Amino acid sequence: MFQHLVESLPRRVEAVIAAKGSENEGKAEGVSESETKPDTGLPEVPVPADDTPEVLNKALSGLSSRWKNWWVRGILTLAMISFFFIIIYLGPMVLMLIVLCVQIKCFQEIIHIGYSVYHSYHLPWFRTLSWYFLLCVNYFFYGETVTDYFFNLVQREEPLRILSKYHRLISFALYLTGFCMFVLSLVKKHYRLQFYMFGWTHVTLLIVVTQSHLIIHNLFEGMIWFIVPISCVICNDIMAYMFGFFFGRTPLIKLSPKKTWEGFIGGFFSTVVFGILLSYVMAGYSFFVCPVEFNSDHNSFEVDCVPSDLFQLQDYALPATLESLTGWPTVRLYPFQIHSISLSAFASLMGPFGGFFASGFKRAFKIKDFANTIPGHGGIMDRFDCQYLMATFVNVYIASFIRGPNPAKVVQQLLALRLDQQLNIFNSLKSHLIERGLLEDVA
Repeated sequence: MFQHLVESLPRRVEAVIAAKGSENEGKAEGVSESETKPDTGLPEVPVPADDTPEVLNKALSGLSSRWKNWWVRGILTLAMISFFFIIIYLGPMVLMLIVLCVQIKCFQEIIHIGYSVYHSYHLPWFRTLSWYFLLCVNYFFYGETVTDYFFNLVQREEPLRILSKYHRLISFALYLTGFCMFVLSLVKKHYRLQFYMFGWTHVTLLIVVTQSHLIIHNLFEGMIWFIVPISCVICNDIMAYMFGFFFGRTPLIKLSPKKTWEGFIGGFFSTVVFGILLSYVMAGYSFFVCPVEFNSDHNSFEVDCVPSDLFQLQDYALPATLESLTGWPTVRLYPFQIHSISLSAFASLMGPFGGFFASGFKRAFKIKDFANTIPGHGGIMDRFDCQYLMATFVNVYIASFIRGPNPAKVVQQLLALRLDQQLNIFNSLKSHLIERGLLEDVA
């Protein structure tokens, strides 16, 4: 037992020992068993105070805490859904701006937890470097996106053309500057803690910035690829809560004691039905299904196209069993509705694991929520823990089953070549088409 304590103690209380000096070394020799439990060497993160609006507190004062929380969550959920409808109406560019704002807020909430630990030792530059790395990573990702999707705009403007040409070099130089600043900030006796926090920042960037950037990519494929997945996660969260609140009896997972199997199963079937119905409604509008494109003639972003086959109604033959039950030999659906079953199933079965992951993270630091931004719901990260996992799945799904070669992007890349290179490609393509019999050799 003593050997086990000696081996495990330095990993748990090394930061406290380094900060407190010889006083804590004396305490460590007589450490109790409770002090060997995980995370006792880290300062506790302050728990956010209850910021429920006073008007709601007064209106719901006669209710039990369980029903009061139900009403607060319900009212704020309706408010957030209304806000979601408004930004959808304002169009894709506003949606992209909102995604960026959400990303920054989620990053701030996670970094603040780390800062509460790090600041206890009065070590320099952690918050400054964290925000600097956020700036660098966003510059890299959004620069790649602008070059990829708005090639014509970039090529027309000389400053943008130069920034595009040397974009990765500039991005690397910016990151290298931050890397050198971190090395210069290292303080004797606190190296390990500082490297912990360096890793904290980079994992946060990986989870928040990379996955929020995938949301932007999904949005460029058409607003329906943004709205349906997000709505499925919201529906699953609401319906799982409702089924669990009224019918929940069987605990689902220890990380989230309030989650129940009844809520999980009820949320699954509700979300699949919701996804099919929502997809049917949205697939008929070009505003939702057309990709976002830049019109160089009008110098504006447009959402206008002839919908692809994915958004054209088609007849599907029903299996014999379903035909006997319904009396319908066929059903008329959009192909996207078939894909929506995969999206809603993932939102119901795998999406909650993003929430379980966040629950484990919060338990590790003994906090209830990431912040108290939204009364009854916690912080923005508490609402988007499942959304980021969902965004990654949608991006992978589009790349695997939906997106094919894009002729417009091929032409953009060809136009960026020198004239002699364009001519060589033209002659090679011409020879290939003649060999296939698609062109006649007029020579």
